[in-house]
Amino acid sequence: MIIKLNGQDYKTEKQTLSELLSELAILPEHVAVELNLRIIKRADLPTQTLKEGDTVEIINFVGGGNY
Repeated sequence: MIIKLNGQDYKTEKQTLSELLSELAILPEHVAVELNLRIIKRADLPTQTLKEGDTVEIINFVGGGNY
């Protein structure tokens, strides 16, 4: 299926957001995931299914700097 991933077309056969993160080698605890303009709770990633045309945004947390 083709989804929109961070603004780009992306082809995947993965069925859930958790599987998609695994395919991308992304640890769920290091990102926030939005599906079709809705933030998905980390606990729901394994059960949140994907379908053709879904829009997924994966936001990385960035830390650091001197304060």
